[in-house]
Amino acid sequence: DDREIVALYLARSEQAVAETQEKYGPYCRAIALRLLGDGGAAEETVNDALLAAWNAIPPHQPENLSTFLGKLTRRIAVNRWQACAAGKRGGGETALCLDELGECVPAGGGPEGELAGKELSAAVSRWLRTLGAEKRRAFVLRYWYACPVKEIAVKFGWSETKTANLLSRARASLRTFLEGEDLL
Repeated sequence: DDREIVALYLARSEQAVAETQEKYGPYCRAIALRLLGDGGAAEETVNDALLAAWNAIPPHQPENLSTFLGKLTRRIAVNRWQACAAGKRGGGETALCLDELGECVPAGGGPEGELAGKELSAAVSRWLRTLGAEKRRAFVLRYWYACPVKEIAVKFGWSETKTANLLSRARASLRTFLEGEDLL
């Protein structure tokens, strides 16, 4: 049970890490592997995410442990990918996803970056709730899990063209929404 695992973290029991690894290791590894494309780097990312969870709990007490761990893993994997791609022209799905989102999401940074990031995250969550279930799932698969368009098309039984157009319209809709929220 997630509450028991969080209680182990709060008690500073090393068993918390073992329980987290057993329950969420495959989930975190799948996120990291999808973004990095390298099993060794994915394993290191999961280990870094478990360390980050250890350092964050306490004081943070996540309400949804899987989401908390997924966000940590994804953030670490993206940072690792960016560090590896620095100075060279990157390729692959991660670069493509980040480029696509760069069209409709403001760049972070600056002293107000963390607050702006939280506001942006809340706004994107509100926007996602306006989408139908399939469109929302397709958007999340593409931009959270970095699934290739072809894989999403197969999963939903769509053509690649339909999938790419749906994602393009979703990005345009997100941009319009964020402009309306004064976040762009």
